[in-house]
Amino acid sequence: MLLPWMSWNDRRRWRSARTVADLGELMALWLEGEVKSWPGYMPRCGPDEETAHLIPSLASLNRAGFLTIASQPGEAVTGHDGCWWEQRAAVEGFVSDRTLYYRLLEAADAAGLRIAVDDGQTGVHDPAITVTTVDGKPYTRFGGPLSYRDMRTIWSVIREPAFLALADAVRVTIAAPEPGSAGERELWPVLDRVSSRDRHDRAANAL
Repeated sequence: MLLPWMSWNDRRRWRSARTVADLGELMALWLEGEVKSWPGYMPRCGPDEETAHLIPSLASLNRAGFLTIASQPGEAVTGHDGCWWEQRAAVEGFVSDRTLYYRLLEAADAAGLRIAVDDGQTGVHDPAITVTTVDGKPYTRFGGPLSYRDMRTIWSVIREPAFLALADAVRVTIAAPEPGSAGERELWPVLDRVSSRDRHDRAANAL
């Protein structure tokens, strides 16, 4: 039986975070199974099975400084309910490093990907992107405004320095221009190139 609360060890690790980069490292460890819970998700549950093949890309993004909080593959299928489901490959998260942020925007724009930004510093607040439809009707959206109260609810476990860093970060959603596997092949290679470059640059600067 899965206990309906985060373990003390996981809670201690999340409370040790001070920056968005710290949170990203812990999210990468959650994706890889070393950490069993993250604050905004069902306790003691790992990533959804449909995103298993995306874990290397998502872990890389998190370690580069893009703290991912939601993602999905591209699909176009008839569901168990008999309805036609279409998903855009998409990822949503927080970025505090402005260099990484601009790299993501430039790469996504050059590839024709869809972008939504919620940035308190510049006053840019794009509407959410519909990433899933059922029989042509909107079902799931990524991005859009997120209130301070919602942020506090989701990230109630982390300490004040990490929360303030997160509240100051830019919330970014990047999605494929079309649903299905074709869109997935467009999105993830672009993000892989950005995250690999950023991690390489960080390593070089540390030498």
